[in-house]
Amino acid sequence: MNWTELLNAEVEGVYGAAEGLVGLVTDDDLGWKPPTGGNWMTVGQLLEHLTSAGGFCMRGIATGEWGLPEGVTYEEMPEDEMLPAAEKMPAAASVADVKAKLRADRELAVEMVRTTGEMDLAGKSVTVPWNQETPRTLGHHFLHMLDHLASHKSQLFYYLKLMDREVDTNTLWGG
Repeated sequence: MNWTELLNAEVEGVYGAAEGLVGLVTDDDLGWKPPTGGNWMTVGQLLEHLTSAGGFCMRGIATGEWGLPEGVTYEEMPEDEMLPAAEKMPAAASVADVKAKLRADRELAVEMVRTTGEMDLAGKSVTVPWNQETPRTLGHHFLHMLDHLASHKSQLFYYLKLMDREVDTNTLWGG
């Protein structure tokens, strides 16, 4: 198996499961967050974050296009803006909007794997804004971004459990 095959299989699995979990959320749920502890995203913030956790980040890693304002770089950005506290994160306007954005991010992830190509996935090493010390291949970074999406997919699964929704292992893995 090569990077292209591995990443395409991961895209299918993680996005498919995430889309299924998003389908269990209603607009009335968007303001909910766990009642104990601190620095929890609301469901709306978590859903909005899901829509840019994979393909958007893969594009940024491969091209340097992160959607920052003209003249602003991650190197100059304060850490609390790069990795903001939950209460500062944007929230989704609706579940329908999230579904559309998640589909678009999935398409972007597939496009990034295709256009980057096996040679660069396996051989081109770069750093990322949040870790300038450790260069890794594009394939490795892309896999980390899909793991990032998978982690937040699991977070949504546990939010749904805490909200007393009918979810099980098959729901978590997209079965």
